[in-house]
Amino acid sequence: MTFPCSRNQRDLEKIAFLRHLPPACHDRLRTQILERRRWISQPKKGFLRYRQPMCAISHLRAGSCDFSGDVVRIGRREEISEQEHTLVLESMRSFMPWRKGPFSVFGIRIDAEWRSERKWNRIVPELPDLRGRIVADIGCNNGYYMFRMLPHRPALVLGFEPYVQHYYAFHTLNSLAAQKELALEPLGIEHLDLFPGCFDVIFCLGILYHRPSPVEALRSLQAALKPGGTVIIESQAIPGDAPVALFPGRTYAKVPGTWFVPTASCLDNWLARTGFSDIRCFCRHPMSSREQRRTEWMVFESYEDFIDKHNPERTIEGYPAPWRVFFKARKT
Repeated sequence: MTFPCSRNQRDLEKIAFLRHLPPACHDRLRTQILERRRWISQPKKGFLRYRQPMCAISHLRAGSCDFSGDVVRIGRREEISEQEHTLVLESMRSFMPWRKGPFSVFGIRIDAEWRSERKWNRIVPELPDLRGRIVADIGCNNGYYMFRMLPHRPALVLGFEPYVQHYYAFHTLNSLAAQKELALEPLGIEHLDLFPGCFDVIFCLGILYHRPSPVEALRSLQAALKPGGTVIIESQAIPGDAPVALFPGRTYAKVPGTWFVPTASCLDNWLARTGFSDIRCFCRHPMSSREQRRTEWMVFESYEDFIDKHNPERTIEGYPAPWRVFFKARKT
């Protein structure tokens, strides 16, 4: 789904993905989505900063796309003129810092902070069947993982992304790629109650430790799944076998808004006690600057600045250095 730069009320009320969801939830969803779309479309300076680059290249369409490899490729260099290439480059740079990637847009290589292909390649062996399925990606950022899902032929991938920068980055990319199976709305995990029993598969990657109540977040995920549906969760974690969670002070690895950082066994217990079954931790690994680092598309502090330089097993605050854990679970 693309988001036009100029639209009338009739355009605004087109919410194409609703046809994939149960009619009982349409009215509440339509009201909330239109309200959120109006909010994010306000002529505020901070919103225009990201909407204007999208509008500047909204007339372009990629002649070819490839979502099967590590790099999400939208268009080739030879498809556009030199002037258009400069315009696309300026638009892409307007969305800096790029957190997820890599992308190639008309030959412009966007090397994001996170080497997101590594996370996706860990998930792929555990992917449930996405063919014809209704999928949600919670906190989807610029949609990198949504594009990577397309070769698996889902009927719909709905991204939840409340941040203006990421919202417009995705809509810019998908305006060029024109992938009708993808939609993104300015919603957060707190809006999942609008989607009771709607999704076959939910991806919740890098979100749980940012929630003040991870147990309530897991309950919301479970309620939004269809019976038999699958959740894929990836989370920051601390090492250890005890079922405990770290509750840091103001920051953890310099990141504010981090609440509970569990061990793998703690997250396993959270999933079990919120009603999930067939729970399995299929991957765990320590974080490193090989996976999260500064690039020319993300020039601010990154992982190496968050870790004690004298003791890489500790964060700058003195907490255990972060790991990442991956879980797959099912709603019975």
